[in-house]
Amino acid sequence: MEVRYVLRLYIAGPTGQSNRAIVNTRKICEEHLKNRYDLEVVDICKHPAAARNEQIIAAPTLVRKMPLPVRRFVGDMSNTPKMLAGLGLVSPGSPAGGPQDTD
Repeated sequence: MEVRYVLRLYIAGPTGQSNRAIVNTRKICEEHLKNRYDLEVVDICKHPAAARNEQIIAAPTLVRKMPLPVRRFVGDMSNTPKMLAGLGLVSPGSPAGGPQDTD
């Protein structure tokens, strides 16, 4: 059974950094999680309660809700190797896009 990723990206309005975070996150998801992810983009300027409830203190912030444990990433999501390792898609130190250790 494939693991389904539930991701929520918190942005602060239509800024350049917000736009880069959206593009970079979607690119990573499409390249590495094709048909295995749900991505919700939440603008904290329009939905401040969502940011308070999730304790978001910086934007953009990507929250991996599932699989557990919850993980958070802050910034424009441009460091693909770091993102892949943090999402659990490759082992830390593996080349980006390389297979995840199964030991």
